[in-house]
Amino acid sequence: MTSAPLDTSDNKPDPLWLAVMPGLFVLLWSTGFIGAKWGLPYADPFTFLAIRFAIASALFGLIAILSGARWPTTFTEIRDTAVVGILINATYLGGVFWAIDQGTPASIAAIITGMQPLLTAALALPLLGERLNRIQWTGLLIGFIGLLLVVWKGSDSGPLAGVGATAIALIGITLGTFYQKRFGGGNDIRSASCIQQAAAAGVVCVLAFTFETRDINWTGDFVFALSWLVIVLSLGTFSLYYMLIRRGAVSKVASLFYLVPPVVAVDAWLLFGETLDLRQIAGMILAAVGVALVTRTRASGR
Repeated sequence: MTSAPLDTSDNKPDPLWLAVMPGLFVLLWSTGFIGAKWGLPYADPFTFLAIRFAIASALFGLIAILSGARWPTTFTEIRDTAVVGILINATYLGGVFWAIDQGTPASIAAIITGMQPLLTAALALPLLGERLNRIQWTGLLIGFIGLLLVVWKGSDSGPLAGVGATAIALIGITLGTFYQKRFGGGNDIRSASCIQQAAAAGVVCVLAFTFETRDINWTGDFVFALSWLVIVLSLGTFSLYYMLIRRGAVSKVASLFYLVPPVVAVDAWLLFGETLDLRQIAGMILAAVGVALVTRTRASGR
C-alpha cells in the first residue's frame, strides 16, 4: 500500500462545518473520561472495552454495507487498518482504563497522555517531514504548562504498573496517529473503522479472558455509559479524529489534546460537583493559548 501524500489543505479557507470540527472533537472526546467513570465500577476494563469495540465494529460494518462504502481488499490494506485500530483503540484506551482501574489517579493519567502533542511534534519531522516553527514549539510548551495547572493536584502517582500502562497508552495513540496519517488516508472511514474496532476487540478480548473474571453488573448507569461510549465516542468522535488527521498536520491535531483535560474538569464540575479553582482556570486559558499558537501558525523550517 502506497503512503498517502501529505495534506496541504491548510492553505485553503475552511467551510464552516470544517472550522467547528476541532472544537466538537475536543468536547466529545472529553466525555470519554466521564463515560469511563460511570462504567468501570460495573465491569473490568478489558471486558468493558471488548463489548464496546465489538458493538462499534458491528455498527460500523452495518453502516458501511448499507452506504456502499469501499472495503480494504488487499492484505496490506487490511493489516495497516488493523494496526491503527490496535494502537489507537486497544493500546490507548486499554492502557488508560486499566491504569485507572488499578488506582492510578485520573490527574496522573491525564498528565502522561497529555504529553502526546510534545511527543507527536518531536516525531513529526523524522516520520512525516512536518516542521514546527519557534512560535509553534512555544505554543506546545505553554499548552503543557496549562495542562499541568489544570490536572495536577499533588496526589500520589499510584501504582508503578498503572503509570507504565498509561505511558504505553501515550505511545500507542501517538504511533497510531502517525500510522493512520501515513497509510490510512485512502481508506473509507466507515469500513476502516469496522476493521479497526474488530481488531481492537480481539486484542482486549484475549486480555479479558486471560486476566479478568468477565463479570458484568448490567445497571442503568453501565448501559448508559456503554451506549454513550459506543455511539458518541467510537462512532462519532473517532471518526472526527481520523478526518482531522486526514486533512491536517498531525502536530496540529495532537495539540487539541491539551484542551481535553480542561474540558473534562468542567464536565466533572457540572456533573459530579468537583471544584474548580483559580489555578485550574488559569491553566485552561494557557492550554487554549498554546493550542491557538500551534494551530494558527503556518509551519516552517525555521
